[in-house]
Amino acid sequence: MNKKLSLFLIFNFAFLIFVFAQPERWQQKVKYTMIVDVDAQTNLINGIQKLEYTNNSPDKLTKVYFHLYWNAFQPGSEMDVRSQELGKTLVNGRPDWDSRVKDRISKLTPSEIGYEKIKSLKMNGVEQPMIVRGTILEVDLTKAILPKSKVNFDLVFEAQVPVQIRRSGRDNAEGVRYSMSQWYPKLCEYDYEGWHTPQYVAREFYGVWGDYDVTIKIDKSYKLGGTGVLVNANEIGWGYDRPGTPLKNISTPKRTWHFIGNNVHDFVWAADPDYEHIVKHADGVTINVIYKKADSLEKSWQTVADAAVTVLPYMEKRFGKYALPQYSFIQGGDGGMEYPMATLIKGPGLGTVFHEWMHSWYQMMLGSNENEHPWMDEGFASYAAAEVNAYYNKANGKESDLNALPLNHSGAYRGYFYLQKLNLAEPMTTNSDHYNTNIAYEINAYSKGEMLLEQLGYIVSDSVRDKILLEYYKLWKFKHPNPNDFFKVAQDVSGIQLGWYKEYWLNTIKTIDYTIDSLWQEGDVSKIRLRRIGEMPMPIDLELTFKDSTKELHYIPMDMMLGGKPAESNETRFVHEAWNWTNPTYVVEFKHPLNQLVRAVIDPTKRMADMNETNNVLKLSW
Repeated sequence: MNKKLSLFLIFNFAFLIFVFAQPERWQQKVKYTMIVDVDAQTNLINGIQKLEYTNNSPDKLTKVYFHLYWNAFQPGSEMDVRSQELGKTLVNGRPDWDSRVKDRISKLTPSEIGYEKIKSLKMNGVEQPMIVRGTILEVDLTKAILPKSKVNFDLVFEAQVPVQIRRSGRDNAEGVRYSMSQWYPKLCEYDYEGWHTPQYVAREFYGVWGDYDVTIKIDKSYKLGGTGVLVNANEIGWGYDRPGTPLKNISTPKRTWHFIGNNVHDFVWAADPDYEHIVKHADGVTINVIYKKADSLEKSWQTVADAAVTVLPYMEKRFGKYALPQYSFIQGGDGGMEYPMATLIKGPGLGTVFHEWMHSWYQMMLGSNENEHPWMDEGFASYAAAEVNAYYNKANGKESDLNALPLNHSGAYRGYFYLQKLNLAEPMTTNSDHYNTNIAYEINAYSKGEMLLEQLGYIVSDSVRDKILLEYYKLWKFKHPNPNDFFKVAQDVSGIQLGWYKEYWLNTIKTIDYTIDSLWQEGDVSKIRLRRIGEMPMPIDLELTFKDSTKELHYIPMDMMLGGKPAESNETRFVHEAWNWTNPTYVVEFKHPLNQLVRAVIDPTKRMADMNETNNVLKLSW
C-alpha cells in the first residue's frame, strides 16, 4: 500500500470514529427577551416576554405548552393536595410530608397566593387560543410550527409573588424579600420523547436550552443577584463594576437591572434592600456571594467566597471546565436550590454550597430530565460534592475519616441501608413526583444516585470512573443526556459491559449480599467458598491476610462484565476466572497453607452496597 493511500485511510478511519462518538440527538432552542416591572408594595410583577423558538425537531408542532409554576401556590392545587396526602403516611411515627410545605398552601389568603396570568399570547403577531390547566398553559396553535423553522411568541403576563413556601416567594424565614425562581411563563421542553408537561407538584425541572435577556425594574433600594452577567454594571455599581464599589445613587424611584445569560435553560434572581455583596475571581470565573448582613454570619459568608476560589480548580480537574462566565451564591429560598449560574441557599453551610455548585455540572451543563431521572443530577451532584468537601477539608488540614468506609461516601450508604430496612424502597426509574414516600425519593435521588458512581468505581476502578465522568462531560455538555447516554460512555471508556448494572441498580430494588461460606484444604491448595445470598450479582474483591502480615487481593470479575477492572493498588493481586451470575457459589484457591490465613474480607473498601457486612469478614485464630 502506498504511503499517501495509507495516510488517507488512517485519517478517514479516525474521522469516522470521531463522528460516531458524538451524540447526534436534536435539541430545541429558545431565546427569551423579558422586561418585568416589580411593585414591591403589592408584590405584583408585570412582564413582557418575547420568545424566539427554533423547532429543530423533524416534527410538525400543532401545540405548545408553557409552565406557570406559581399557580401551584394556591389552595387546592396538586402541590397542596399531594403534600397533605403524603402527610397522612407515617415513617417512624412522623408524617412523610415536606416540612417546608406541610398544609401551608391550603391556608394562603388571596393576597398570599402565587399566580401567573397570561393577558395576551401571540405567535408571529397572531393571537393564539389557550387554556390554563393548573400549572400548565396549553396553546392550540392556529398554524403549525414546521420542522427546522423559527417562530416568535409575544406574551404579556401578570404574576403575584407567593409567600415563601417552596423555592420561590417573598419574605422567607431569613427575611429575604424576593426569591424569584420559576417566576415567568416558561416554554415546556419538546424532545425525542415528545412534550414534557408535568404539573408542578413537588420536584424539579427540565427546560429548553437557550439565551436569556432579562430586564428587571424594581424599587431603587433593592439589590439583585441572579443568572447571567449584569450588562449595565457601570450603572449599578455595588461591586458589579469593580469590587467594593457602592450602589450608585439615582433620582428615579426604580432602578433597572439588565442581565444576559446565554446557553442556559432557566433564569433565577433574588432581591433585597439589605443584601451585601462579595466578589471574587478564580480561573476566569466571577464569583458573587450575596447575602443579608448578620454579624454572626459575616465571617461564614466570607468563607463561602474563599472556599469557592479554593475548590474551583479541583472541581474542573475532576468534572470538567466550568464553561460559564460567573456564579452567584445568593441567600434566599428555603434550603438550597440550583439554577444556571446561581443558587439560592438558606445559609452559608459549605456542604450545601458545594452541592449546589456541583449542580452547575450535573444539571446546568449536563441538563438531564430531573423529573424522570432525578438521580442523574441529585445523585451525581451529591457524589461530586462529597469529593469536593473532602478536598477542601484536606486543603485546610482536616483529613477524611479513614474508618468511615467507603471513603467520603459512607453517609449515602447508611441512608440506602436504612431505606431498605424500612421496606419502602422503589426502583430508581420511578418518576420523581410519583414515589409513594418522600423518603424513598430522597434516598434514591441523592444517596443511591451517589452510590451509583462510588460503586461504579468498585466495578471499573476509581481511576476509570473518573475518566468516564470527564468523557461524559465532554460529549454531553450543554445537551440533555439520559441514563442510556451515561452508561454508553461508561462502557466505551471502561471496555466493560455495564447493562446488567444499569438494569439491577436502576430498574429493580434487588439487593447485594455476599458471604464467606466455608474454607478447607486439599493437598497443597487452600480453598475458600463464597456464596451469593442477595439477588444482585457483583464482581468480588477478596482480601486475604496471613500470619506474617502479608496480604493478597483476589479479584473475581462477574461474567456479564465481559472484562475486568485494572489493579487499583500495589497490593499483590490474583485475577480469577469470571463468576457466572447463575451460580450461587464460587471457590477461590490460594497457595498459602490454610492455617496461615488469619483474615478474609469481601470488599475491604466497602464500595459494594452489601446489605450485611458482618458476613463479609472471617477472622481466624489457629
